[in-house]
Parts: sequence; structure tokens; C-alpha cells
Amino acid sequence: MSSTFEPVILGFLCNWCAYAGGDLAGVSRLQYPTNMRAVRVMCSGMVHPDLVIDAFGQGADGVIIMG
Repeated sequence: MSSTFEPVILGFLCNWCAYAGGDLAGVSRLQYPTNMRAVRVMCSGMVHPDLVIDAFGQGADGVIIMG
């Protein structure tokens, strides 16, 4: 097997904290992995557990909730 495993990670990012940091990284032209998909939410405390289960059901290898 010559290919390496590249996990798909879905990140729920708080609009006021984590998303602002991710936006700053993009503006600063910092490199970060392309296998993490960011979803902006108004508050990380409001992410319903069903969203996490659905993400795994649709093929995500990992889910991170950042606040």
C-alpha cells in the first residue's frame, strides 16, 4: 500500500473564538491541513449531539468542537 491514510475531520468552530483564530491564520497565510473542514457555529455549546452522529454517519473520521 503506497497511499497513506488521510483522515477527514469536521470541526465545529465557535464564531467568536475558534473561528476568529482560523480566520486570522488564513489572513496571515499560515499553512494548515486541508483535511479539516470548518463549520462556523454561533456557539460551540449549541452544537447538537445529533450533528456529531450525522457527521460520522456521512463519512467523517473525526469531529472536533472548538470554542
